[in-house]
Amino acid sequence: MRLGYHSITWGGVTGDATGVTSVKDLVYKVPGSMHRALRDIAAAGYEGVEMFDGNVADFADNPGELRSLLAETGLSLVSVYTGANFIYSEILPDELYRVRRAAELAATFGAEQLVVGGGARRAAGTREADYDRLAEALDTVTGIAEEHGLSACYHPHLTTIVESPEEVEKIFTRSRIGFCPDTAHLAAGGGDPAALIRRHPDRIRHVHLKDLRRDPFTFLPLGEGEIDFADVLAAVREVGYDRWLIVELDSYDGDPAEAARISKTFLDKALS
Repeated sequence: MRLGYHSITWGGVTGDATGVTSVKDLVYKVPGSMHRALRDIAAAGYEGVEMFDGNVADFADNPGELRSLLAETGLSLVSVYTGANFIYSEILPDELYRVRRAAELAATFGAEQLVVGGGARRAAGTREADYDRLAEALDTVTGIAEEHGLSACYHPHLTTIVESPEEVEKIFTRSRIGFCPDTAHLAAGGGDPAALIRRHPDRIRHVHLKDLRRDPFTFLPLGEGEIDFADVLAAVREVGYDRWLIVELDSYDGDPAEAARISKTFLDKALS
């Protein structure tokens, strides 16, 4: 297995404000410097990077800049992360427009995976039909990814309609999309990350690793929280997954480069 890191830590999750009034333009973005992020990730010893769709889009008009940065750092762009509501029929075409754009950019820069989150929770409460709508949209996303030579995987996420193990089960009985388990989000949703990996062995396309402390709630570098990574890594091996492990830490109080080094040291020991 190869180790990568998400650029999210260099500024956290933000979005393009134009998306408030123009759904087709709503992307995830990290406000920090991608040049610094990729250089720090490489210096920590990782081989790959995952980026948000909005940050990759920043290089669309000058693709040579990102290619040069990847060559300089020796990193592979492993995956691009995007997301959408997916349950509202009126805006779905514009959301799929964004997903297609993300897939085009991912393919342009040699990525393997299109990672997708989403499934909005309605103010009036979730309807059972929302899972059918989400699943149908995710199948369309899978097709878009395949058209661009990519594999698509779904990332269950807090604040969406797929948080708990029961909700994970609902979506994977309805959609053919792959599974990107995120250890901290699955644990925070009440699940056992290792058990969910074992539950869906043929679905695993990509893996996100981060640690978790429940009280007070915070995401942490690997080895600094409550998650049993020995069991998680054992489960990953048992299901035959042998591709990328991506550390994806939303934020860090100190230097993000320090957080990357902490997790790399932990993984090197855990995998040895």
